[in-house]
Amino acid sequence: MATAAAASASEAEAEPKAGPEAEGEQDEAKAARARRKVLSRAVAAATYKTMGPEWDQQEEGVSESDGDEEYAMASSAESSPGEYEWGYDEEEKNQLEIERLEEQLSINVYDYNCHVDLIRLLRLEGELTKVRMARQKMSEIFPLTEELWLEWLHDEISMAMDGLDREHVYDLFERAVKDYICPNIWLEYGQYSVGGIGQKGGLEKVRSVFERALSSVGLHMTKGLAIWEAYREFESAIVEAARLEKVHSLFRRQLAIPLYDMEATFAEYEEWSEDPIPESVIQSYNKALQQLEKYKPYEEALLQAEAPRLAEYQAYIDFEMKIGDPARIQLIFERALVENCLVPDLWIRYSQYLDRQLKVKDLVLSAHSRAVRNCPWTVALWSRYLLALERHGVEHRVISVTFEKALSAGFIQATDYVEIWQAYLDYLRRRVDFKQDSSKELEELRSAFARALEYLKQEVEERFSESGDPSCLIMQNWARIEARLCNNMQKARELWDSIMTRGNAKFANMWLEYYNLERAHGDTQHCRKALHRAVQCTSDYPEHVCEVLLTMERTEGTLEDWDIAVQKTETRLARVNEQRIKAAEKEAALAQQEEEKVEQRKRARAEKKALKKKKKTRGADKHRADEDDEKEWGDDEEEQPSKRRRVENSVPPAGEAEPGSEADLSGSSAPAATESPSELKEVRVGARRRDVPKVPHDSSKDGVTVFVSNLPYGLGEPAATLRPLFEACGDVVEVRPIFSNRGDFRGYCYVEFREEAAALQALQLDRQSVEGRPMFVSPCVDKSKNPDFKVFRYSTALEKHKLFVSGLPFSCTKEELEEICKAHGTVKDIRLVTNRAGKPKGLAYVEYENESQASQAVLKMDGMTIRENVIKVAISNPPQRKVPEKPEARKAPGSALLPRQVYGARGKGRTQLSLLPRALQRPSAATAQAENGPATPATTEAPKMSNADFAKLLLRKKLLCLLYK
Repeated sequence: MATAAAASASEAEAEPKAGPEAEGEQDEAKAARARRKVLSRAVAAATYKTMGPEWDQQEEGVSESDGDEEYAMASSAESSPGEYEWGYDEEEKNQLEIERLEEQLSINVYDYNCHVDLIRLLRLEGELTKVRMARQKMSEIFPLTEELWLEWLHDEISMAMDGLDREHVYDLFERAVKDYICPNIWLEYGQYSVGGIGQKGGLEKVRSVFERALSSVGLHMTKGLAIWEAYREFESAIVEAARLEKVHSLFRRQLAIPLYDMEATFAEYEEWSEDPIPESVIQSYNKALQQLEKYKPYEEALLQAEAPRLAEYQAYIDFEMKIGDPARIQLIFERALVENCLVPDLWIRYSQYLDRQLKVKDLVLSAHSRAVRNCPWTVALWSRYLLALERHGVEHRVISVTFEKALSAGFIQATDYVEIWQAYLDYLRRRVDFKQDSSKELEELRSAFARALEYLKQEVEERFSESGDPSCLIMQNWARIEARLCNNMQKARELWDSIMTRGNAKFANMWLEYYNLERAHGDTQHCRKALHRAVQCTSDYPEHVCEVLLTMERTEGTLEDWDIAVQKTETRLARVNEQRIKAAEKEAALAQQEEEKVEQRKRARAEKKALKKKKKTRGADKHRADEDDEKEWGDDEEEQPSKRRRVENSVPPAGEAEPGSEADLSGSSAPAATESPSELKEVRVGARRRDVPKVPHDSSKDGVTVFVSNLPYGLGEPAATLRPLFEACGDVVEVRPIFSNRGDFRGYCYVEFREEAAALQALQLDRQSVEGRPMFVSPCVDKSKNPDFKVFRYSTALEKHKLFVSGLPFSCTKEELEEICKAHGTVKDIRLVTNRAGKPKGLAYVEYENESQASQAVLKMDGMTIRENVIKVAISNPPQRKVPEKPEARKAPGSALLPRQVYGARGKGRTQLSLLPRALQRPSAATAQAENGPATPATTEAPKMSNADFAKLLLRKKLLCLLYK
């Protein structure tokens, strides 16, 4: 009554005063609208406050202080209209947003977040009728969460005035407890029913609600206790001697169930009961305590884990399935589904258990209905739902309506539509009595087949650019039904002709399927005709088709038929062999052309490199070669200088030539180039690295070693830089960077740990940035022993909950993309694709919480413009990664296969050059040991040469060159 009075008062105040001043009418209307809004919120806040501590005022956005402030603002609006201008603008924005959300829902009614936002805005604006309609529409499509149901129930309870309104609230509670098994909703239901105890049948209603609540959630180990206590308190409040036995019964029933805080309940029973507790009750209590100890590890795992705790629930379900208590199995499934309602596999497992074990119609159909409402994009759930409806004898009209809902569910793949059509057509086929020549069910089946073909051709092919049924499975099924069950081979042949004209005539299995159908239900003439056509059209296995034709003519045909068959098969096979030879020659020619292109590129690179080197050294070499000093060449060979390393080792003082240098040999001294301190430091570091002996990689430690690559080549001290990074994963034994022969860092290294667990944890550092470059961390595997080993941590299969975004601006950051994507659902992860230098490539992968949100994001974001770039968005379905060619595949026709050169654990390095002069090289089968791979035993060993030997050799060559010139 207070609500109605307040509403009428606000309406009275909202009427604008008539007056001659036209400019004041708009201000009066604004002030009245603000006062009406504030009063309605204040009344609602006061009403909701009576609901007790369950009502969260802050969540609803209403508090006493807020109401007082808004009312004060509205009361002063008449004197100062500028103060409420902000609220009026906010209201206009909300109205525009409401219109946008309503339009969006008219396009796609399965947008869950759009429903939630619309309800929130309508509730904020006080549009009670529209809020009720929006909630009704959403509840028809999706099961509402516990929070949404409690909010709806609180609103309806606050507006309930009479018995009819109470019945309406009861209906809402009944719908709420069917969506999910939630102890809080059952508790609210029981408490609300207590308020109607004064009405006719009120006492029976309360007990019925509490008994159903105990059956539903009384076994809940952590939240079931509240239901038991509320029921006992209600029974204890009824002052009747006959009710004492009811309280005794509740205590005894509760103590026989394993629940948390059982000891306190037992102590309370001892204190409440005037008589000693029976021995049977004590035995049941002790047994329940023992059962509680078995369940505690699983309950504690749920308490410690974070939502949605799917793995913990799966383990709990497995445990309950072993015990085999149907009530507890159902309860743990329902508890898991409250937090994992968007996991199709969990719904499939639950419905499968109900179908095969419980087989209770209401439970089974309710679970299937909730499954398809939670995961409408999963075709397997719809197919199981149709089977369950048929299994439990539901009316044909209901099954047809369910199938139509499935078609409008918005599947992600074209094949999903083929699957749901097949399930529905199978159901229609089972309804037909084929003993009758014609019936209503048969005509409905045929019309459904025709509609399915038309639907796949128009609706599905327009959306996915494919029908989803390339092999025409639906048409094949129709042809079999017409031939085997309806004895209508003419219709079956027409259907098979249509199948062959859709690109299936080249496949031998399609022709053999048609041939088998003709053999079973047709005649020999049509069999022969089908095989003759197959011989001419088949391109994948023509030999098999020819063999079937010859076999048939051998057993059933005449001599003339045999001659025709032999002639056709020989002609066809000759043509096929000729085509295969041409294809092989073409392939070989293409392979040879590719090899020639590779050789040309190699020669061009070699010529370019030689020309560059020649230009670089032409001037200095020519000058030095012209200055001949016989005295220097005639010195004792044993005292000749070692190999020149002025750049690599050290820098001589200014004005002083390095011993053994070319300047010293020619008898003149060139001024030394001045070096900066940083360059001197680099030279000394390079010399120190070059003198470090090469340590071969020990393959026996691969399990505790990781391979780190793509590091910056200018990294000064790789070991010192990387060690703190990897020590966070475990105890690091050694960081072994790989240097070139000149002492330059080659961009990769090995990190050896003391324990294998630390190496596995170090793999998580993959793609972490080191001085602006993504570091690659992979397991240490010898590819000479495992050539097929690949490290790629991302999935290459279809991921329906993940999107692939292309065409992004290179300057687009992860935060900017997340801001765009989160408008269409909950974003779990975003990965920007970069090159080896860490620069973005304009590509990204966006992972959503479920498939529905991902599909909605595709529809909304595909073709969107971001900074003048039009992006493309699609479901993530990467192409198959290329498999490395086998040596046999690389072998050209008619050429001998050369033995593959064996390199180190990670293949041939870019700087793996021979330091031995070509004049001294000799052919050998030995393989040098790789500096970063396992040792390979050598069959022959090259003779070792000292620095003096090399100097003698070079001096002889220079003398010969000078004499020749």
